[in-house]
Amino acid sequence: MAYRWKNDLTTADVTPEDLFWNRRKILAGLAGAGLSGMAGTAAQAQETLTPNTWEEVTNYCNFYEFGTRKTDPADNAGQLTTTPWSVTIDGLVDNPGDYALGDILSEMTIEERIYRFRCVEAWSMVVPWNGFELADLLNLAGVQDGAKYVSFETLYRPAEMPGTAYPVLDWPYREGLRLDEAMNPLTLMATGIFGKPLPNQNGAPLRLVVPWKYGFKSIKSIVKITLTEEQPDTSWNMANGREYGFYSNVNPNVDHPRWSQASERLLGGGIFAQRQPTLMFNGYEKEVAHMYDGMDLRKFY
Repeated sequence: MAYRWKNDLTTADVTPEDLFWNRRKILAGLAGAGLSGMAGTAAQAQETLTPNTWEEVTNYCNFYEFGTRKTDPADNAGQLTTTPWSVTIDGLVDNPGDYALGDILSEMTIEERIYRFRCVEAWSMVVPWNGFELADLLNLAGVQDGAKYVSFETLYRPAEMPGTAYPVLDWPYREGLRLDEAMNPLTLMATGIFGKPLPNQNGAPLRLVVPWKYGFKSIKSIVKITLTEEQPDTSWNMANGREYGFYSNVNPNVDHPRWSQASERLLGGGIFAQRQPTLMFNGYEKEVAHMYDGMDLRKFY
């Protein structure tokens, strides 16, 4: 199977595994140092990384279905049943149905992709994902000519997801892409990280990774994919459309209403770490910019 994308990152760029699991330092840094003052380079920022303990790295995560406190997902996600797992694929496809995850994986080529990951909160990291191209799954289902968008839904199982008892968002969690974005070779369906299966709190057993978009677009624990002609509703856009657009491409020239997006803090740098410039499309401009030719990226943010 041929892939058209060539990675510009190596294992030397990867955020250390223990730091990947913990956001404590970076969020503390954002709160303590504010979001202004850009300096340094990614390489310089990497030098300041300090490993965390196992307790830290497994007890600080965001997955609101398991609670809003940072320790809630690690405390509560262990009760999530991920076997068996299936994904419903419907809408404008030739082969709609419920696809068992094992059957999907038997048809896919699993590979490692080392990607930059940029959060809308202005922190970043480098992650080695394992997974397959979303385009391969969509081709398996057979995309019909009228399809223009792809929508996704996260599992909604209140008995195992205590956070869904609270109206933080309109459950289930939903996301969406334009069809050309979904078919782009960079768009990954992740099944693991660091060569290991995805932990429950990080979206087990199957999540989306769209590296040129802010992290919340990379929906976790997917159970439904729908091909549609109309732009789908997405959770954060419905909750606050002024702050979270449908596209949510990483763009240093378009600030979040409450902070600048011109720079970012590399995970693990601490409150005194130098900031690094945010790259247009998170550094994947060559691979994705053509999809937005002629669009006003301030209007379609």
